[in-house]
Amino acid sequence: VQLVESGGGLVQPGGSLRLSCAASGFTFSSYDMRWYRQAPGKERELVASITGTGGSANIADSVKGRFTISRDNAKNTVFLQMNSLKGEDTAVYFCNAHRRHDGMDYWGKGTLVTVSS
Repeated sequence: VQLVESGGGLVQPGGSLRLSCAASGFTFSSYDMRWYRQAPGKERELVASITGTGGSANIADSVKGRFTISRDNAKNTVFLQMNSLKGEDTAVYFCNAHRRHDGMDYWGKGTLVTVSS
């Protein structure tokens, strides 16, 4: 099983980034996919989630209106589009796969997003 995040980096305030998470080794469409983030000295925070079919998504209030989650089950990939980035969005962003009926979880290693001028 692998979850590999990409797309992080340094961006100026107001800018955009698109994170990707490529999954392998499990039945991707059977898992809800989630993006979490963890800023220095803070707890890990759920940012966005999307169901296995992609039919339903939830976005944290802290990023609502700026972030969008989507998935491509044909490519076993989940995305996080981040717009109007702010300094407080600086964090390591983690991809998570969650299977509801038994609570199975897989995690990626994270990708660093730094929002700074």
